[in-house]
Amino acid sequence: MDLTINACFLPHDDAEAALAFYRDTLGFELRKDVGYAGMRWLTVGPPDQPGTSIVLHPPAADPGITDDERRTIAELMAKGSYAAIILATKDLDGTFTRLQAGDAEVVQEPTEQPYGVRDCAFRDPAGNLVRIQELR
Repeated sequence: MDLTINACFLPHDDAEAALAFYRDTLGFELRKDVGYAGMRWLTVGPPDQPGTSIVLHPPAADPGITDDERRTIAELMAKGSYAAIILATKDLDGTFTRLQAGDAEVVQEPTEQPYGVRDCAFRDPAGNLVRIQELR
């Protein structure tokens, strides 16, 4: 098989805040900005990786979930325990400094993990965990 990762999905509860974080703070490019029924989907990704995207979506958009499930999702997002993504960089310290200066919410400073990676962590405006590993 020849498989690649095309897109992953992260929820957002404020499209403008999500766009500011992923485009302006992380440096991703905006690829699509789609509105429908008062909701907004944003597709972003690294400029040098056109085949890999993150779709930032409104969590209430799925018609198959109940109002109780929507409330649960909102509660989990507010706690920062609903969704996560792991990114990678060759310059972890420089990336950390840039994100910290951009007022991103720091969860963990650069740390050598016991499982063999050096990484740091932030939360995006919706509470999603964004871990960044250092490429070696």
